[in-house]
Amino acid sequence: MMNPSANEIAYQLGSFFRAYKDGRVERFFGTDRIPASINSPHGISFKDVQIVQETGVSARVFIPTNTNSGQRLPLLVYFHGGGFLIGSPFCSAYHNCVTSIVTKANIIAISVDYRLAPEHPIPIAYEDSWAALKWIASHCDGGGPESWLNDHADFGRVFLGGDSAGANIAHNMGIQAGVEGLNGVKVLGICLVHPYFGRKESGVDECWTFVSPKTSGFNDLRINPSLDSRLARLGCSKVLIFVAEKDKLKERGVFYYETLRESEWDGEVEIVETEGEEHVFHLFNPSCENAFALLKKFASFINQRLIS
Repeated sequence: MMNPSANEIAYQLGSFFRAYKDGRVERFFGTDRIPASINSPHGISFKDVQIVQETGVSARVFIPTNTNSGQRLPLLVYFHGGGFLIGSPFCSAYHNCVTSIVTKANIIAISVDYRLAPEHPIPIAYEDSWAALKWIASHCDGGGPESWLNDHADFGRVFLGGDSAGANIAHNMGIQAGVEGLNGVKVLGICLVHPYFGRKESGVDECWTFVSPKTSGFNDLRINPSLDSRLARLGCSKVLIFVAEKDKLKERGVFYYETLRESEWDGEVEIVETEGEEHVFHLFNPSCENAFALLKKFASFINQRLIS
């Protein structure tokens, strides 16, 4: 006899994700995969790399095809969003997003494929992302397993970035890098697009408690940086935050900005609001004027660091 609870929904994230009480999950976003291409017609080459064989953590590496022999470019480490539940570096939305940043900024990028909840609940996404950063750092002396990083990444000009939940990961990786160090990697800046944190007035939402069943709620430092005594050790000198006027997460980004500005961290923080737009609008409407403006600012944030 069929379990009567088999079709009961345990949690749903808009039209993108659904989990049932019997343990089944359905993902309606980020399941497509653009194949790797060394000679893409768009002027960017990209390949997929294994980072941790035991766990299956991997990444996609992007490089301008016309990069000269011996040329060193800034490196962006990107963490995709999706509420810790959906998305991947290989799906069209995130592949195209990172490709656009690489094209505009003329950099190398590595987009991390961390494992997703609920099959792999928090803190696994953070653990996978840190493992990826340590793998990247293993290339500092030119002896790592990936030749593009060995030959062309400038480990004195590294940036972390991400959107939504990925922006949360980028912040937490910046904290961990500042506290533990990254073996010669110098993180200059962190760019957070529509970041996902707790709410200043009403704590955390159902998404966070679903992906992180052992959370302490708004007392969890990963979701509430205002309680984190390590904030002053954030491992970069500049942070750029994007928020969108019609985004339900807007006030969380503003809360993060205020928290960082009022902390003992001695870097520079800037916040940019896009009028009239929703959460991660640039993923779903990448050709609109506001998406181009966001991309231009993101690229400028990276390249301005070269002359400061």
